[in-house]
Amino acid sequence: MTDPMTRAGFVALIGEPNAGKSTLLNHVVGAKVSIVTHKVQTTRARIRGIAQEGTSQLVFVDTPGLFRPKRRLDRAMVAAAWTGAADADVIVLLIEATRGLTEGVEAILSALEERETAQPVLLAINKIDRVQADSLLAMTQKMNERYPFAATFMISAEKGHGVDALRADLAARVPEGPWLYPEDQIADAPLRDIAAEITREKLTLRLHQELPYQLTVETEKWEDRPDGSARIDQVIYVVRDGHKGIVLGKKGETTKAVGQAARAELEAFLGHRVHLFLQVKVRPGWLDEAERFDAIGLDFKDGNE
Repeated sequence: MTDPMTRAGFVALIGEPNAGKSTLLNHVVGAKVSIVTHKVQTTRARIRGIAQEGTSQLVFVDTPGLFRPKRRLDRAMVAAAWTGAADADVIVLLIEATRGLTEGVEAILSALEERETAQPVLLAINKIDRVQADSLLAMTQKMNERYPFAATFMISAEKGHGVDALRADLAARVPEGPWLYPEDQIADAPLRDIAAEITREKLTLRLHQELPYQLTVETEKWEDRPDGSARIDQVIYVVRDGHKGIVLGKKGETTKAVGQAARAELEAFLGHRVHLFLQVKVRPGWLDEAERFDAIGLDFKDGNE
């Protein structure tokens, strides 16, 4: 008896900001590997989540939402999204059922056509539980008349409806070949980066308006202790003194609450006790520093005009 044929490949999730890409990725993988908030433009680096489906290994590239870039960071994020799509074996365009063929989605489809994308492009219509069935069918027809999708799936990334069918289809499409990662690995991002993303998520949830997009979190030190716990030191970089006060909060209450929430999630993720220490530092030009871009997995050169 021969061993079953294995498959492995990269799947790029693309779409407008806040379409549910990170939620879908985390559901498929079965663990949180990408930041999820109600705010747009929260995913910066291409975080790969890894899932097994039968004899296939699916390596998901969670790209930043595609939008009209204004700042260097924005331009680098959009460039990262298209790089992730170009490198993938299969592309999944995720749209919101409540929004349909928006101007942003139209721009993405035009870009796919201009790039003469060779990979199969699947359509996943998300948040189907929020619209009526007749409007959903009309939207599906309109989208498929607009672009020759290889397949269409109606899903709820949050509740998991339709996700298994999408994953099974992807498993059959990725190329034959050996698995790219160990069976028990769920992401190829270093733990230091995942820890920083968890803290940044908690900050994004606590803060408002533009401030979350003008800060970054870096894990400065990680020490595994003899008792099985870990000490993690992180720095929150902001661009001006006024932002430091907002992040700290009155008597440090905001940073304390963020640290407690991040520590609890890190302990659940790692399976052992965590001692998390946060500092807030002002770096006025971090948005234009190549080393800061490198730290969050973006190419500084991609942010050029």
